[in-house]
Amino acid sequence: MCILTPRKHSLLPVLTASMFALFSHSAASAQSLIPGDLLVSRSTYEGTATTVTVGQALPGGGTAVADGSSLNVFNNEAPDPSFGITSSILLDQFNTSSNSVDNTINITQLAANQGINLTTSFPSKSELALNVSTDGKAVTFMGYEAPKNTLDVSNSNTPGHVDATNPVTSTYQRAVGQLNLDGTLSVTAVNAYSGNNGRAAVSAGGNYYMVGNAGNGSGTEPTNIVNNTGVQTTAVGGSADTTVVGQQLGTPGAANGFQYGYAATPADKSGKDDNFRGLTVFNNTLYSTKGSGSNGVNTVYQVGSTGTLNSLAANASSTSISILPGFNTVAAKTATGGPNPFGLFFANASTLYVADEGNGKTGASAAADAFAGLEKWVNSKADGTGTWSLAYTLANGLNIGQSYSLTGVSGSVTTQTGGLRNIAGQVNGNSVTLYAITSTTGSTLTDAGADPNKLVAITDSLNSLTGTGESFMTLETAAYGDVLRGVSLTAIPEPATYGVVVGLAVLGFAAWRRKTTGSHV
Repeated sequence: MCILTPRKHSLLPVLTASMFALFSHSAASAQSLIPGDLLVSRSTYEGTATTVTVGQALPGGGTAVADGSSLNVFNNEAPDPSFGITSSILLDQFNTSSNSVDNTINITQLAANQGINLTTSFPSKSELALNVSTDGKAVTFMGYEAPKNTLDVSNSNTPGHVDATNPVTSTYQRAVGQLNLDGTLSVTAVNAYSGNNGRAAVSAGGNYYMVGNAGNGSGTEPTNIVNNTGVQTTAVGGSADTTVVGQQLGTPGAANGFQYGYAATPADKSGKDDNFRGLTVFNNTLYSTKGSGSNGVNTVYQVGSTGTLNSLAANASSTSISILPGFNTVAAKTATGGPNPFGLFFANASTLYVADEGNGKTGASAAADAFAGLEKWVNSKADGTGTWSLAYTLANGLNIGQSYSLTGVSGSVTTQTGGLRNIAGQVNGNSVTLYAITSTTGSTLTDAGADPNKLVAITDSLNSLTGTGESFMTLETAAYGDVLRGVSLTAIPEPATYGVVVGLAVLGFAAWRRKTTGSHV
């Protein structure tokens, strides 16, 4: 049974109730997910002044310079680079009849009802991506089997994968959460991503495929850390010991690095080359992105041959991971000016949208990033077997590099939008409406991951090669003490009449957008 908390925010353009009459639900049935609705993962800082005491020793090193009060507590990242605090995982469900978030599913409470801890690390900006299962019956995400208000969990070791050089000595499992259409929750604990965090997971053919990063120690990494990163898989409800997906070329930590089909880079830690962040499935093929880390290549990757998703788990060690033709191949150590890809959405076989979180700079330097925002890539062949090229980057309306402030009961914070992270989309004929979560930079806090960020939307013409006149609308700005993380549709549309309803909705959105270009709601 879902835990539902009223939370009213006007998020979507006003559409007539008749557009959604087929999907109206009574309060009694609202606990189940509505196919096609929009979900946004969110978390709220839940610590108090006593959660951290000034002068106390921190798990990742150093002593606390701020108490647990919101949100200055995250200034403790200065003495402790591993600093973080776990908090509840919340999913806001957009009610398309009232055009507002009228209930929140408290995933952490649902897990607690089963005697399970399941939380996120509040300031870890790369977490809580949402992915619809390939059968359209569930939404998946990653968290930690750790209590709320626990310090430095995102850099803890996992069982069986302990790095003695990791300054954070605690041990916690990572976990895949699966929320089904009927509102039930299942949790599969995994021992992947020791020393770092899992970012995303998708359910396909009875298996979970995950992306993340590992390693938080120094010196030569143990083998059980080296093989604990990148793309991992395990059976749904299966073993906590996951299997690495992808041929490992060279020896991790050695002079030829740890690569997936690209030129050798200097000796480094395993997680720097395959610090994967975004994840999507299209046409039975798995894709991922790398947009952070000092080694490897920040670009878009295809995992395995086209159409082979169902056999990846059985052929994990022989699976190739390769850069999509036309995307960046320059090593992160030598690349200048981006890109920094994160979320992915295929509108069709020859149109791919890539969210880019920006260069992490502020002001004019952030706004000058040619990749920051939403990149539209087109393929030279209609079936997607040719070479990809960047058509344009959509950033109008994001106000990249411009400051905004939010005030809460315990303080205020000023930040800037840097780009985009997770995205979701809905195709309607010759147009596509895309929803995205913004990245932040230039915070008055040490950790910009704790900044209130935004949910935005844009409608793009699939036939356009310029993007002229298109602009993002801000649908929601997170409250002070809140962060937004992932976005997805609830599930593959069903029944068949859903397509007609969504068509009307998207047309209504487009009309509303044209009337309100340049304004926020």
